[in-house]
Amino acid sequence: MPRLLTALTCVVIVACGLGVRALWDGPVPKYAGDALYTALIYALVVLALPRVRPWVAAAVSAGLSWAIELAQLWEIPELLRPVLGSTFNPPDLLWYAVGAAACWLVHHRLRTRQR
Repeated sequence: MPRLLTALTCVVIVACGLGVRALWDGPVPKYAGDALYTALIYALVVLALPRVRPWVAAAVSAGLSWAIELAQLWEIPELLRPVLGSTFNPPDLLWYAVGAAACWLVHHRLRTRQR
């Protein structure tokens, strides 16, 4: 994947996350934010490793998201709470998987089209 396109994707993902939070209240921005958080990790993995296979990027992004969520079962340092969160919420694990799966699907289709 071209790095410029991937970097722009990161910017769009962050803008979407901020937009969802600004436009809606309740569970919609919360769970959309979870999926977008994983999508950003996915895009950063692709930015660092442009030739990464989609399933690997999906596994890494979902795994890292789950690890961060599970770390919230213990005490997260206060300095890191704005980025990593502080409260474990089991439904978040599902939405991280949704974000990784959506990214896998788009990435897989783009790679298939390029061939």
